[in-house]
Amino acid sequence: MYQPIHSPRLYEQIVQQIEERILKGELEPGEKLPSEHEMAEQFGVSRTAIREATKTLRAKGLVEVQLGRGTFVSESASQHLRTPLDQVFKMNLEGRVKNLVEIREILETRIAALAAERADQEDIASMQRAIVAMEEAIDEVQAFVEADLNFHHALAKATKNPLITQLLTPIVDMLSEQITFTYQNCDDVGRKLMLHKNILECIINRDPQAASDAMHDQLEAVRQCDG
Repeated sequence: MYQPIHSPRLYEQIVQQIEERILKGELEPGEKLPSEHEMAEQFGVSRTAIREATKTLRAKGLVEVQLGRGTFVSESASQHLRTPLDQVFKMNLEGRVKNLVEIREILETRIAALAAERADQEDIASMQRAIVAMEEAIDEVQAFVEADLNFHHALAKATKNPLITQLLTPIVDMLSEQITFTYQNCDDVGRKLMLHKNILECIINRDPQAASDAMHDQLEAVRQCDG
């Protein structure tokens, strides 16, 4: 069921809700949408707003309007929704934090292991500077978050695989939000700093498995903080 909305540009929120339902598989290709009248009632808007939303969805290739039959989800809708990660996560999807931690576990545990194998002295120096900056900014949320992000950037760069850095780029904004949330909602920021130091120590010791395990511990702390 759709949620009533309130906004000067109502049709944009209608479009977003329908996109989310297609993305989550709640609306499948070929499925018929409710009638214009029914959708206006469900969203709590005028039929004009529904028409504008339908026009936008049609332009995006997400729906097809069949004269006399109604509006249907396009067979190619899922292909059109293969958007960059940053656009997907801007949607109000359930379990956003949980999903992001899972992505980070897949990517960053392996990134930490590769960094332990490939990091040079410049990479290690970059990570050390980031940790020093985190220590100095322990009571300043914005500076701490920026230093934390710098650590993860340096970690990715240490893999010597430019595709990894590019792959991480779309989730940087989301990662920033997650680090901020963790900082503001978890009491022990000092423990968070210690977990980062553990990762770096494993990289300096050239121990890929220990580095991967240390990254897993850090992400587990994020998961516990989210509850």
